[in-house]
Amino acid sequence: MPTDPASKADPADLADLTYEQARDELITIVAQLESGQVPLEQSMSLWHRGEALAAYCAHWLDDAQSKIADAGVVMRIRDDEA
Repeated sequence: MPTDPASKADPADLADLTYEQARDELITIVAQLESGQVPLEQSMSLWHRGEALAAYCAHWLDDAQSKIADAGVVMRIRDDEA
C-alpha cells in the first residue's frame, strides 16, 4: 500500500480493502489533516479520500448490522419451531 493515502484516490480500489484496512487508512488521514502540516492541495485530496473511506466503512457496518439482525430473526424462528 502506498504511504500517501491520497495517492490511492480512485474509489474503485475501496472494494479491495478490508474494513480494518479502510478504517486504519481513515485514521491516518484524519491524523494528517489534524496536524495542520499538509499543504492545501494535498489536504483536499486527503479529504476526498477520507470521505470515500468513511462512506465505505459506514456501508460495511450497515451491511454487517443487517446480516446480524437477519441471523437473529432466523434463530428466533428456529427456537419457536422447537
